Amino acid sequence: MDAEAFEALVTSELDALPDEMVAGLDNVVFVVEDRPEDGSLDLLGLYDGLALTERDRYGMGDLPDRIIVYREPHLDACDDEDQLRDEVHTTLVHEIAHFYGIDDTRLHELGWA
Repeated sequence: MDAEAFEALVTSELDALPDEMVAGLDNVVFVVEDRPEDGSLDLLGLYDGLALTERDRYGMGDLPDRIIVYREPHLDACDDEDQLRDEVHTTLVHEIAHFYGIDDTRLHELGWA
């Protein structure tokens, strides 16, 4: 799947998330990149920012936090488009949870890791 089609799929999955989940996102942008900086295929997504629970230190004029979805690791991990959609959905929920201050241990307990 080319970059444009993958980005459209990510946008579609983002639009399908519950309003309650995305309504609280503040100063966050979603970015699609081919691979993590280290070139690996192990990381599907990344929350790059300061969690809502830590925003008392968040200053005026700070750059937006980023939720990055990596295209090539998703394509490598999935056999078909249905599986890809499910994995992108899980990645979005996982990274949005980090914005809200939920750590990987708790996400694993909830089945989102």
